[in-house]
Amino acid sequence: MPGSLGHLVRRFFDVLLAKPLSTDEVASVNGWLRDVEAEVFFDQATPDQRHGHHAAGVVVAAGETNVTIIRAALLHDVGKRHAGLGVVGRSLASVSMRLGLPTGRRGRLYRDHGALAAKELAALGCEPVIVDFARNHHGSRPATIASGTWDLLQLADEAPKTMSRARARIT
Repeated sequence: MPGSLGHLVRRFFDVLLAKPLSTDEVASVNGWLRDVEAEVFFDQATPDQRHGHHAAGVVVAAGETNVTIIRAALLHDVGKRHAGLGVVGRSLASVSMRLGLPTGRRGRLYRDHGALAAKELAALGCEPVIVDFARNHHGSRPATIASGTWDLLQLADEAPKTMSRARARIT
């Protein structure tokens, strides 16, 4: 289920204004991911790459050094690419879901992006924490993810203004 109206508005502008990753950011992503994971990561739309990179940055800024947790932050939304929706389509799908209205096939793919990502990441041989965060990141913490790790990944999945909150965790 999509977030609050405020969350949806912030996400609209995050998607609309997303810039491609810089050369240094691409190098960081490639340093964290295995080749097969990088393929699906870079197959995402620019806003999703930007969001995944931001999420990984929050995890790193919080002092997390476990690369598996960083990869979970990077890869949790890779299922969105199967919907093929732009900013307007995503917005319409999100509002429809929020209001309990029916969505089309692509809207359902967008809604189910966590399950799609989990299936794909499992097939790529990703660790359970990566698969389970992708599957559950809009729901409840699964038993396979420690509560502190879950809290950090949830923080990382929030809007870009969370970087300072992540840094505050380590001071």
